[in-house]
Amino acid sequence: MIKKTLNVNGIDRVLIIDQESLLSDVLRKQLQLTGTKVGCGTGQCGACSVIVDGKLVRSCVTKMKRIPDLAKITTIEGIGSPLNLHPIQKAFIKNGAIQCGFCTPGFVVSTKLLLEQNPHPTREEVRDWFQKHRNACRCTGYLMIVDAVMDAAKGLLAISSG
Repeated sequence: MIKKTLNVNGIDRVLIIDQESLLSDVLRKQLQLTGTKVGCGTGQCGACSVIVDGKLVRSCVTKMKRIPDLAKITTIEGIGSPLNLHPIQKAFIKNGAIQCGFCTPGFVVSTKLLLEQNPHPTREEVRDWFQKHRNACRCTGYLMIVDAVMDAAKGLLAISSG
């Protein structure tokens, strides 16, 4: 067991963990942040995506020994709240980009990092991003998800220039 301090959704957390534990298990079981979903368990679907030190990480295949002490981690719980939705979450709802919802946390987290790195993506860049980062949906089809990302980009642009 090792002691690690992590900043999770803006809160410093001191944890005693097995360095072989998966990040998804630490988030879900130890920290009770169950918004991060484990779909395939092999890093192929992106439902477990979180942001670690500015990089998109598939938490279901990332062992804690690879997470540095003092890492900054953002999960879906760190993006908006039920009473104060983030513009990305609002755009997903508006565009019907949610069916069963299982993959949605991973897509929202992935979209957040995409729009931080590229505030004005083209539709092709959005599709390429999701393919590169292995975000998969079996229900909605990607048209509504890409529409949601494009709307979120417009909404965030309006907020930053307003």
